[in-house]
Amino acid sequence: MDPIVKYFTGEKAESYLFLFMGIVALTLAVGFLLGLKTAFWKGVAIPFLIVATLELVVGYTIVRRSPKDIVRVENYYKSDPAKITDQEIPRMEKVMSNFVLFRYLEITLIVLGIFLMYSTQKDTFLRGIGLGLFIQASIVLSLDFFAERRGKVYMDYLIESVEK
Repeated sequence: MDPIVKYFTGEKAESYLFLFMGIVALTLAVGFLLGLKTAFWKGVAIPFLIVATLELVVGYTIVRRSPKDIVRVENYYKSDPAKITDQEIPRMEKVMSNFVLFRYLEITLIVLGIFLMYSTQKDTFLRGIGLGLFIQASIVLSLDFFAERRGKVYMDYLIESVEK
């Protein structure tokens, strides 16, 4: 499979996973708020709602954009290879540096979640927030791990293709 198509198809597939995880998290959050009306479960619901919203927005945006990205980059490759160097490689450098920032943010949220979970012995609102942060940040960190690996392979391909 063409590396350009492979990269953006993988990005799109993972975005469907983001959408699925967002729907699951949103459904659980609503269930926690309406069905399990304790302070603890209301706390869990808050990070679930926030991260689910982000997962849905990011997932939808990438699913919509990926087919256009394939066409755009393939046109660069076939008709104007200089745009690979001038536009696509700098765009991917920014994407890859964002993964580093996201990783640190996600790890920080995981640590904060652990701190909040163990800050009290009782099932408090803050303990619920901690559990929700821990779960959601761990899921997003896992998904971003694979996205970053896929991005590195694509970036290597771009660099190699302009060096030819």
